[in-house]
Amino acid sequence: MTLSIKPLHPTFGAEISGVDISKPLDEATQEGIRAAIDQHGVCVYRDTGLTDESHVAFSRIFGHLEKAPSRPDMPPRHRFPELFDASNLTPEGEIIEDEAILLHKKGDRLWHTDSSFMTIRSSHSLLLAHEVPPVGGETWFADTRTAYEDLPKVIKDRIEHLEVVHSLWWSRRAAGAALSEEQVRARPTATHRLVHLHEGSGRKALFIAAHAMDIVGMPSAEGRALLAELIAFATQPQYIFAVKWNVGDLVIWDNFATMHRGGDYDERRHRRDMRRTTVREGTASAAPDDPFGDMFRASFAAA
Repeated sequence: MTLSIKPLHPTFGAEISGVDISKPLDEATQEGIRAAIDQHGVCVYRDTGLTDESHVAFSRIFGHLEKAPSRPDMPPRHRFPELFDASNLTPEGEIIEDEAILLHKKGDRLWHTDSSFMTIRSSHSLLLAHEVPPVGGETWFADTRTAYEDLPKVIKDRIEHLEVVHSLWWSRRAAGAALSEEQVRARPTATHRLVHLHEGSGRKALFIAAHAMDIVGMPSAEGRALLAELIAFATQPQYIFAVKWNVGDLVIWDNFATMHRGGDYDERRHRRDMRRTTVREGTASAAPDDPFGDMFRASFAAA
């Protein structure tokens, strides 16, 4: 199989064709797919024909897959525990009407990096469209490598060795959840370098976005102002583009080279069924199999 690569933006993003990713792939093709995401940061595969099973199987070529957190009060919608539900649907397949759940999901409309609130981060996300709304619902991406490279030297020098505290609940508060700052601080956080080296390309990138709450060693107001400045810089028009979805499309993005956010749509009227696999950085033995469940259980115990 020969990969065909069509750039989608001057600095990042590509549409990939010429390979049937619903079938087992030889090692050379797998390596070509991994090289494409290392270079482009976002790779779009149209009309893939993937099922839940083949989606999970294909995702494994990138590494160990995280398992979605389970809730005792809500059965999962999917048979495979590796599938994170990114839809607006209940386990019964109806449009969600629960205001608390809808409010929680509004955080996905902010620029974010998947799972940056976890101590061991998620390297890649693979999102597959099963149903899409007739209007809106696109996904926007931002190029955090080129944005870093374009920063003035004085800012690069200022941020080079800074560390950032990330919290899921900080982004949910920013999206409107009724959480005090004290409640956010009582829940689990993770700390990561603001500037890191993207190993697949050898380029430096920003690691920021909506989960980024505070800069270590800096007064909150000052740190948050700097984070807001960096996010605004990295999401200027020259660093972003949108993917418009069709059923069967798969988009892979590298969380260490990009930020993303969901586009608006009428989630109370239109169905949007999206399912995501998430690849853990490093090796499978680097963390237990249920870190997301542990994080949520600790969060609610602190509430």
